Amino acid sequence: MTAAWLLPIVAPIVASASGGIVASVLPNPQHALWTLIISYILFGTGFPLAMTILVIYFQRLTVYKLPPREVIVSVFLPLGPLGQGGFALMQLGKVSLTLFPLTHTLPLVPSPGPILYTLGFLFALIMWGFGLLWLFFALASISRSRFPFNMGWWGFTFPLGVFTVSTTMIGEEIPSRFFRILGTVFSVCVTGLWVMVAVGTVKKAIWGELVFAPCLKDVEGAEREAREHFEGGRGRERKNRLDMDTCLQRRGEGLNTV
Repeated sequence: MTAAWLLPIVAPIVASASGGIVASVLPNPQHALWTLIISYILFGTGFPLAMTILVIYFQRLTVYKLPPREVIVSVFLPLGPLGQGGFALMQLGKVSLTLFPLTHTLPLVPSPGPILYTLGFLFALIMWGFGLLWLFFALASISRSRFPFNMGWWGFTFPLGVFTVSTTMIGEEIPSRFFRILGTVFSVCVTGLWVMVAVGTVKKAIWGELVFAPCLKDVEGAEREAREHFEGGRGRERKNRLDMDTCLQRRGEGLNTV
């Protein structure tokens, strides 16, 4: 198991964040309200499952060794649902702040918009702290050994990118100079990393070494070992049969001599 299991699960979280942006610009309040509600539902379908996968992945890291160096970049993927999830909650909370009073949603609840906005920011801040811990784990993992360039390096860009977006938005909402500066530093790092990976991709494409699936390396190695073991077993079986035939032939010659 690797953190790549998070890739299909993070899609609803991305859709939820995108829905919050769409809801903020829709001219019809009812359309915006339904977009907001569906975005919250999408967040609920993706984020809890992503946290479940993170628990399983953490257990795998504690019991077994780190992923192979060909897929070591996958250790950054936990930043994806945490960064994107934090941004989604803050964006949906901002829309709720103005949309709920406008559409008279939850009329029995006093100030439902500010409540969702405050809770969204609070949980986004908690998720940012959890993401910071995973960022430390990821940096410690890749610092242990060198790893070759492959298409898996694109796994750097999305997790770090959405974590940067979450950092920048926290800096805007507080407001905080620390988070703004940190978001700027992260943005420069992500941009430089994207350029480096893009240059490496073009270079590998020109040299004809681009099409390589690092996740299949272990499978190919296992198939090769199984084939060698099977061929070695057949060779030993053939040798034993020849030895038996030779022994029987010599025994027959001895009986004929007697």
